[in-house]
Amino acid sequence: MTREELLAYGLSFADTYQSAPFHDPNWQLVRVKGSDKAFLWTYEREGKLNINVKVTPEWRDFWRSTYEAVIPGYHQNKEHWNTVIIDGSIPENDIKRMIAESYDLVSDSPRKRIYEAVRKIPRGKVATYGQVAKLAGNEKMSRAVGNALHNNPDPEGIPCYRVVNAKGELSGAFAFGGEDEQRKRLEADGIEVAGNRVDLKKYGITV
Repeated sequence: MTREELLAYGLSFADTYQSAPFHDPNWQLVRVKGSDKAFLWTYEREGKLNINVKVTPEWRDFWRSTYEAVIPGYHQNKEHWNTVIIDGSIPENDIKRMIAESYDLVSDSPRKRIYEAVRKIPRGKVATYGQVAKLAGNEKMSRAVGNALHNNPDPEGIPCYRVVNAKGELSGAFAFGGEDEQRKRLEADGIEVAGNRVDLKKYGITV
């Protein structure tokens, strides 16, 4: 990806703007309006384009171990930031995923609130898309819940398999990587699944 493409992707998120805080055109950042926090740093170093993105500890180590071009944050807190060297070795989708995760960490984004809501669904219980939307602060964004869970960045930490539709029905096989995968995970939680449906009166949470 070029710098222009990276900046354009960063600016595609809600309430963002571009800035050059060091009076040096080499450093171009994308920030969140209101808090002015930067979630995407772009700059050239040693002849290569670099970006800095914020990360959680588990994803920090995952990305660093997966790609040699992901290293501890240059000129930033190495516990919370990664530097990604844009050298063609990392798929564009993963670069975008890292930028999106960084945005979620520094903003009060709907997607971030959705993931936090799903984390609160206890073992042995399920929630509907509408309930997750309500817990995330806007009961009208059920569709956004589906989109967010389809792009779940942390399947182990964000138990999206505990989310069902308003009738208690499970999602299609595509959502969890295989036929009956959601059923298996729910049953491992101690939840009965009959006819591709969960009894919401018995297993549903109360919001």
